[in-house]
Order: sequence, then structure tokens, then C-alpha cells
Amino acid sequence: MDESTAPRTTSPDPTAESPAEPLHPWHRMVSMGDSFTEGVGDEDASRPNGVRGWADRVAEQLTLRFPRTLYANLAIRGRTLEPILAEQVDAALALRPTLVSLYGGGNDILRPSIDVDALMADYDEAFGRLRASGAQVLTLTGFDVKHFYGVFKATRGRTAIYNELLREIAEKHDLILVDFWRFSEEFSDARYWAKDRLHMNTLGHIKMAGKVLEALQVGAGELGLEPLPQMREVSRVQATRANLEWVRTFALPWVGRRLRGTSSGDSLSPRYPDLQSLQVTEGGDAARGREEGEAGAPPA
Repeated sequence: MDESTAPRTTSPDPTAESPAEPLHPWHRMVSMGDSFTEGVGDEDASRPNGVRGWADRVAEQLTLRFPRTLYANLAIRGRTLEPILAEQVDAALALRPTLVSLYGGGNDILRPSIDVDALMADYDEAFGRLRASGAQVLTLTGFDVKHFYGVFKATRGRTAIYNELLREIAEKHDLILVDFWRFSEEFSDARYWAKDRLHMNTLGHIKMAGKVLEALQVGAGELGLEPLPQMREVSRVQATRANLEWVRTFALPWVGRRLRGTSSGDSLSPRYPDLQSLQVTEGGDAARGREEGEAGAPPA
């Protein structure tokens, strides 16, 4: 048999549907956004950019139930909505996702002035493009900061407007909406928040992953939800010292970056720019799997 007539073999497609193991509709998950979706506050030195986050945890739970799930995370901390849409939407669409999460605008809301209507018009267009691709799309409202500190609390009104416009967009495009604003009482406990008081900590990200899985109608499974640690009593003097330390360590550097026009994410790349499998162990922990297209993992 010469080369021209020799039978050709191809590697099996890891996401090709078979009668024995049908694919879940959300087997290609892509997450976009800023620090919230990148996972800042949920520290994990073993992962890209040193964080894990709610989106990873959701992808891990999907993988436990549907082992051929593939996942990418394009989110980068510090991004305002314009660069999120400019840098991440086309990249996400190129991955042919079946499930997309997109949240942005939080960094815009923190700025001194903002045209919320113009911001949401751009958001609306992006959601329309994502839905036109056939993907299911999940998004979240902004958090109600009524229990937070001055600089954050001052943004409450514009966040409320952002949320109401987002709810209209979600209805228009039939998005899955996780209404973070309405979880404010649950998440107002300081034990869910990192030392910077801006990002959720590990417990907060786990709790948020549970909320997202609930919206997706997928059980929380092996998320590892645990009771909150006991709240320490803090004297007025200790609270004052903690506030001063927070200003020195977090608030002033943040203001400095704003004045210089820089961001904490300027030197960072997306954590998982390509679709890949997550090797999840019992208990929900995951290691980086093979990227789509790597040896042994043919493109889907």
C-alpha cells in the first residue's frame, strides 16, 4: 500500500458529541471582565496572576459534572469597560463559546465622572454581538455599597442607574442575570472581603460561585462552602489604626495610579487566553489542563 492509499487516522475530538456521553450546552465557557472576574482577592500562587476566583470555581464545578468542559478567562484587573469590550469580545467570539460571562463597568463607576447612558449603550451592543453568536450569556449587576466606606459609598447612586439599565439589557437579550445588588445583605459581612475592601476574598468568591451556579441551575457540589470564621471584636483604636493602614497600603496607591493614568493590570496578560480543560480533583481543586489544540488535545 503506497502513501497515497494508506488510511489516515485522526485524534478524537475531545468535545465531539457521542450517544454515550452527550455534551452539555455550556461545554465551552469563556469569562471576560476586570479584577472581579479575574479573581483578585482569591489568592492562589499556583495559578496565573496568582489568583483563582469565582469564574474558575464555576468552571471547575461544570467540569466535575461534564468532564469535557473547556474554559478560558480573558479578564484583567483594572480594565474599564471600553478596553474590556475592545480587547476581549472579539477574542472571546474567536473561541466559539457556548457560555460567556461578561461583567464590566465597575472601574468606570469609581471614576469622578461618567456618562452611564453612553457606557450602557456600548454594553448593550456587546451583549447583542455575543448573543448573536449563539452563546448563552451571563452577567451581573453591581454591588450595593451602602455599608461601605466614603469613596465607595459615594458611587451608590450611579451603580443603581447602571443596574437598572443593565436589567433592561438583560431582558432585551435574554441574558442570565446574577443580581449582585440584591445580595447586599448577604455579602455586606466584612469576612467576605479582602484587605483592600474592594475585592471579595476567597470566601466571597466561593459564595459568588454558588450564586452563579444557582443562576445556571447547576448545583454547588464540591465548592467547599464553610461557616464564616468568628468575628473578632475590634476596639475603636484598633479600627482607627486599621483604617489608616488601609489608606496607606491601598487607597493612596490606587489614587496615585488614577492620577498617572496607569492600572494594576497594565503588565498582566489574560490568565487563560485559550480554551483548556481543567483537571479537577475531588473537593473541587483544579490544575491547569491541556489547552485546546495542544498535543493530545485536538481542537474542538
